[in-house]
Amino acid sequence: MTLAIIILTKNEESNIVDVIKNARQCTDEILIIDSGSTDKTVELAEKNGAKVFYRAWDNDFAAQRNFALDKTSADFIFYIDADERLTPKTVEHIKKILAQDNFNFQYKVQRKTTIFGVTFNHGVLQPDFVLRMFPREKVQWIGKVHERPDCHCEIKTLQGYLEHYTYSSWTAWQKKSQLYSTIWAEAAFKNGKRTSKAGAFLHASAGFFKMFFLKAGFLDGWYGFYTCANHFFNTQMKYLKLLELQNKKAG
Repeated sequence: MTLAIIILTKNEESNIVDVIKNARQCTDEILIIDSGSTDKTVELAEKNGAKVFYRAWDNDFAAQRNFALDKTSADFIFYIDADERLTPKTVEHIKKILAQDNFNFQYKVQRKTTIFGVTFNHGVLQPDFVLRMFPREKVQWIGKVHERPDCHCEIKTLQGYLEHYTYSSWTAWQKKSQLYSTIWAEAAFKNGKRTSKAGAFLHASAGFFKMFFLKAGFLDGWYGFYTCANHFFNTQMKYLKLLELQNKKAG
């Protein structure tokens, strides 16, 4: 069976060459869905043998992922972010799957996050499992932010894991959080969700408690505290943005 690996990009020149080389361990068909890079992302991607397609960014992550589905005829697709890398064990397992003739499964893989040279095991950035590999004709994506696949195949787990090298700085984290909170607030308002100042604070407090205590963020030391504190701030911000939209509508 054949595989296409899909990478969504926007100004990823620092990552694009390495992620393409990493993806090529599984397949030669690598598709870049670019949303308007102004750096050398597209140039480097094409130079390194990837196919590049452009789709204007409209605050809809699911639409970006769905856009790629008719750009290939591969049997399976695998989505990987520009700041992620497949480990050798995962690569070998993917090759074994492709050697078979079975379209009845979708695959999740564990993802481990590293920032500032620290790999997190608890709290906000604890290892998680993400669905990434699907029969191409059996999946669609839904949700503008924190998008999720709609695929009814049985789920299996890939061996190994994804290395996730996210957030090169606190500024980068805040920049991404600001984008995600805006998209979330707009979608929540459109879907009829409402809040208050007290609600924003309570949601943020509950989020901090969950991440720092229930998910043991304190075991990651000071970085664990910092990331949980950021989670408090970012959760409160998305609800305050929702409140802002409510007030504009009322006015």
